[in-house]
Amino acid sequence: MKKTISVLLSLMVIAPLILCGAASGAEDVAPFDVSAKSAVLMDSGTGTVLYSKNADEPLPPASVTKIMTLLLVMEAVDSGNLSLDEEISVSEHAAGMGGSQIFLEAGETMKTDDLIKSVVIASANDAALALAERVAGSEEAFVAKMNERAQELGMKNTNFENVTGLDDDTTNHVTSAYDIALMSRELMKHKKIFDYSTKWMDSVRDGAFGLTNTNRLIRFYKGATGLKTGSTSKAKFCISATAERDGLHLIAVIMGSDTRDTRNEAAKTLLDWGFANYGVYRNGGGKVGEIKVDGGKDRTVGAVCPSCELLLPRDKTGTVTQEVMLKESVPAPVKAGDPVGKIRYLSDGEVLSEADVTAASDVGRVGWGDIFVMLLRSLLLR
Repeated sequence: MKKTISVLLSLMVIAPLILCGAASGAEDVAPFDVSAKSAVLMDSGTGTVLYSKNADEPLPPASVTKIMTLLLVMEAVDSGNLSLDEEISVSEHAAGMGGSQIFLEAGETMKTDDLIKSVVIASANDAALALAERVAGSEEAFVAKMNERAQELGMKNTNFENVTGLDDDTTNHVTSAYDIALMSRELMKHKKIFDYSTKWMDSVRDGAFGLTNTNRLIRFYKGATGLKTGSTSKAKFCISATAERDGLHLIAVIMGSDTRDTRNEAAKTLLDWGFANYGVYRNGGGKVGEIKVDGGKDRTVGAVCPSCELLLPRDKTGTVTQEVMLKESVPAPVKAGDPVGKIRYLSDGEVLSEADVTAASDVGRVGWGDIFVMLLRSLLLR
């Protein structure tokens, strides 16, 4: 009876998840469990958690750690502090890393692009450390940046001790499934990462060293886009698996599964359930009308609405309508961004979300000089 009720409740999700730029709290409404110590399913577009299991429990993440490493690297690239074409020199410390690696040698140089590729696809520890040392000067300095960034993202159950996730010598290198979803979502904002994470096979050193993606979902799961796997004897098998279908981009985090196959099946179960039950309605924003400006140098001003994204039960995505409510007029002066109305999103008469409609530009107030010029023009045109 309890199982039947759970199934019915999961299929009767009526209240929309309101997502115009705001994240929602965790909801565990799925009528199933997954074989893992902890798990999270998150919508990347809105940060809404659709499923959670022990989501805040600090656990060793193994190489899923490298999501934060990659985030800091991609931020350095996007800010111009690091070029994808830059040749990075490998230190003895980086070359001496164990575990997954591309066997870099001390003094060898490799382009940033190839090092990132090696980290994402092959989970190369030596490449990860070479990138970290280039960005921050040392592993210690980079780890400090990792923990600082984690705090900025609201990752409350995370403490990093290295850039790779190797945990033989760590004492408190931990994060949680929810925190992994947070940093995964942030990394996904750097669209370049998908150029690497969606590749099944590639190579470095002019084709001499082959790379095969440690994430088998890239080859075998429809819509898979990434993101990072990890496994150690402490952490067992972990993954942050991302996939996109019909505009819905999901993040499935699995921690502490007993085998690689169990981990992958757990991630697929979450993703399948998410795609089967949820969809996205999007409005890209833009001009929705004109407002009369009383006493303005311009007679009207454009009215614009912000973009909006609504995560809804799948059967509701096609029922959304818009209602734009504009003021009849506004007094000059007008500043761009001043509220001039509202826009509402509705489904079956229920308001899902609303936002301000604002002025698209500045409009100054007409002065005596402007009135004189207008009168003069009207006389001259007679």
